[in-house]
Amino acid sequence: MSDLWAGVLEALRLVVTGDREVREIALRTIYVSGAATLLAMLAGVPAGYALARLRFPGRTLVLGLVNTGMGMPPVVVGLVVWLLLVRSGPLGGLELIYTREAMILAQFLIATPLVIGFTAAAVQALPPELPELLQVLGAGRVRRLWLLAREARLGLLAAVMAGFGGVVSEVGASMAVGGNLQGQTRVLTTAIVTETSRGNTERALALGLILLALAFAVNLILTRAQQRSG
Repeated sequence: MSDLWAGVLEALRLVVTGDREVREIALRTIYVSGAATLLAMLAGVPAGYALARLRFPGRTLVLGLVNTGMGMPPVVVGLVVWLLLVRSGPLGGLELIYTREAMILAQFLIATPLVIGFTAAAVQALPPELPELLQVLGAGRVRRLWLLAREARLGLLAAVMAGFGGVVSEVGASMAVGGNLQGQTRVLTTAIVTETSRGNTERALALGLILLALAFAVNLILTRAQQRSG
């Protein structure tokens, strides 16, 4: 209990004093996980809608793959991306390994199945005749998509929260493809691992509390938006 209290005090000290390293790590965390979540939404929402509305051979198999991807261990994703980006890999010429871009790619692959799954569930919960009804009422294609998105907005916001929560807290993929380089690819989760391995329990706990506070703040904003639209 004393260690936890010491961690709380250290977290307050780091926040109050504006520790430069911690601030940079926190901002880097927001940048990497935020970019990955945004890209996952851009790819996952249309894919989830298509899976919910279209009927095609192999659809059940695709849904099964998406559901499996929702529980994919991040370290496995990191290993796959590492094999692709390492110098001897098929994408090694891009020289992305141990960069923020590699971390965004790995986190994108983690978040996308979550976004697809939540979006598909949200769209499937809508009345199946709704798109045809909107078309009969004269709504164009873009207008129909916008109205359907509004009707499914609670599920779509849940998809954002699930995607962001799934990547901001992961450590295996970030370590594998980012290398945890100080000042370049170190984020809050990998910094916690580093401080723990060094025996700096108070600082590790402080970083953990800052990570929790960051995740809570983002999810609180999304939750308020979700409840207002409910």
